[in-house]
Amino acid sequence: MKNGLRRLSGTALILTSLMIGTAVAGEVKIVGAEARKSGNSWTFSVTLEHGDTGWDHYADLWQVFTPDGDLLGERVLHHPHVNEQPFTRSLSGVKIPDGINEVVIKARDSVHGVAAQEFRISLTQ
Repeated sequence: MKNGLRRLSGTALILTSLMIGTAVAGEVKIVGAEARKSGNSWTFSVTLEHGDTGWDHYADLWQVFTPDGDLLGERVLHHPHVNEQPFTRSLSGVKIPDGINEVVIKARDSVHGVAAQEFRISLTQ
């Protein structure tokens, strides 16, 4: 019985540690973003902060939308950034329809999905 309790306690400790690691990472946060026009398209640089723990929980995407919710572009993040926080990645070649003078940036992580935060950028030429 004593050995059985030790094994159960060890298993519980491992599961608790995994749950705490996931909880600590939380949702991805957009801490900054810039837009600059280049010819007929735009380049966006977005800075994210997230407690990436490895392949099991990391910031994996950010997207650019019109204020009405139409997707204009997205940057897939192909790997965790455990030791690089916050981090900035860019996306070029984004076409902005005429009449749109503001965009909305949203970000996603591999556990929580798309974060509730929306980051708005005014587009000035």
